[in-house]
Amino acid sequence: MLNILWLWFFLIAAASSFYQWLAHGKADIFADMVRSLFDMAALSVDIMVLLFGTLTLWLGFLRIAEQAGLIDVLGRWLSPIFSRLMPDVPKGHPALGLITLNFAANGLGLDNAATPIGLRAMKELQSLNPHKDTATNAQILFLVLNTSSLTLLPVTIFMYRAQQGASDPTLVFLPILLATSASTLAALFSVALVQRIRLLDPVLIGTFAALAVLLGGLMALLATLSASAIQALSSLMGNLTLLGIIWLFLFVGWRKKVPLYDSFVDGAKEGFQVSKELLPYLVAMLCAIGVLRSSGALDLLLDVIRWIVMHIGWDTRFIDALPTALARPFSGGAARALLIETMQHHGVDSFPALIAATVQGSTETTFYVLAVYFGSVGIRRARHAVACALTADITGIVASITVCYWFFA
Repeated sequence: MLNILWLWFFLIAAASSFYQWLAHGKADIFADMVRSLFDMAALSVDIMVLLFGTLTLWLGFLRIAEQAGLIDVLGRWLSPIFSRLMPDVPKGHPALGLITLNFAANGLGLDNAATPIGLRAMKELQSLNPHKDTATNAQILFLVLNTSSLTLLPVTIFMYRAQQGASDPTLVFLPILLATSASTLAALFSVALVQRIRLLDPVLIGTFAALAVLLGGLMALLATLSASAIQALSSLMGNLTLLGIIWLFLFVGWRKKVPLYDSFVDGAKEGFQVSKELLPYLVAMLCAIGVLRSSGALDLLLDVIRWIVMHIGWDTRFIDALPTALARPFSGGAARALLIETMQHHGVDSFPALIAATVQGSTETTFYVLAVYFGSVGIRRARHAVACALTADITGIVASITVCYWFFA
């Protein structure tokens, strides 16, 4: 699937660039595409350097947690749930504890911690894989849930809105929460449908009900707070959670007589190795995405959507937010830049800007996640991972638009 997808990125870019040249006389489009190849190659190295430091740090702490037995404990606690969602993973397997830590970090917006933990979880799942170049059902479910990006505290979106002068930076909190929940449910249901996972199970139903109660309680609490109080609480919870995890690892490791410094260094060495192996996959995917963007293909798609919506007679205000939505699965940096541009051009509290902010907080950079997570373990056959991940993306985008019409139109 990734082989075909990668080729189609270049084919679509070629068709779009020739159309731009022949129909609109944009002869410099080819120079832009060549420039994007080199820019994306350089960006890949920049990302790898950032990942190198983050992976080295967190895989060092994870090695302490592993030797202290914390990961095994988490795995045993969650075996009743994951044995139903991932029946191929043995009960109490270390991957289950790591998956839990990854989801918790994602939910709290701790991206720097979530990615290294997720890569370690993917490696543990790979140890159960009989066909090393083909994704297993458990790996696909884990990756697709990651791309759905369930985020309870979208602090970065609040920060962008505050920087652009929003009177209430947290205005999009509930829309993001609803949209990201819809995206995650779509991810789970799409994978369950393909893999024939039985979701109507008493344990799973009880778990989903408990999560719904916790989510509702959080929403009720935040509804009573002012915007500044929510920002302060979000920052405090995120930072305390991050430091709390580190302190817990160190304390339990000390109690279990784990050689803390030596264990950290051993785990950090693994981070260096993983980072080095990621670079080819990042270069391959980001260069293809860069060529596609610079060819004008996304702009052409936007023009087609605008024409269809106008002829149907629907409201067209949401279309100004679609550049962020279309870029989000391909590039987090591009989507962030488009979000800020939308805020500056239309106003930070304009309808398009509110939709763009909601989309940015409710979906993930799908192809980047695919390249990093599968690339870290050498998987080339993604099977149904791409289709299910894009289903979650589309659901998140549609939910973002729908919720914003409900809240703000």
